[in-house]
Amino acid sequence: MAIRDILTVPHPILKKVSEPVDTVDDELRALMDDMLETMYAAPGIGLAAIQVGVPKRVIVMDLADKDEEPAPRYFVNPEIIEREGDLVPYEEGCLSVPDIYDEVERPARVRLRYLDYFGREVEEWAEGLYAVCIQHEMDHLEGVLFIDHLSRLKRERAVKKVQKSAQAKAETRPAKSGKDDDSRAAI
Repeated sequence: MAIRDILTVPHPILKKVSEPVDTVDDELRALMDDMLETMYAAPGIGLAAIQVGVPKRVIVMDLADKDEEPAPRYFVNPEIIEREGDLVPYEEGCLSVPDIYDEVERPARVRLRYLDYFGREVEEWAEGLYAVCIQHEMDHLEGVLFIDHLSRLKRERAVKKVQKSAQAKAETRPAKSGKDDDSRAAI
């Protein structure tokens, strides 16, 4: 397993629509393992393959609390086949838009269909944080970032802040600590 670089806005690959996966094989499982390790190191709770520069319809996620055993989940070619309930607001963040958090409204429950780590088809309902996270990550597969749900002004400010922060880090790049004081997890 290897930690991969996470692309940040305004990288053009992040706006690309991801391609369906033909086969869940060892090569794809190696990608998912790398993605999971990358997500844990970031730290985050969800990651789409496009965020590490691979335009495939693949997502990894782990919603376990810090004091719980890891509970990794893998989604290949996920699709939402049903939405249910009102739109609910949730403060989202994103590893590709570091240190930016804002409220996004999404359906409360969604029914999913996807292939798991071994290529088995799964259908299930997602609600709560699971519903928020899977919808956020599935947006990535369509080239949509959570900031695309915000006003144009908020979106432009977020991109400028990320660019400015990246430039400042590049100019003063000593050792990388990997963690920050912010307790919120980016999706």
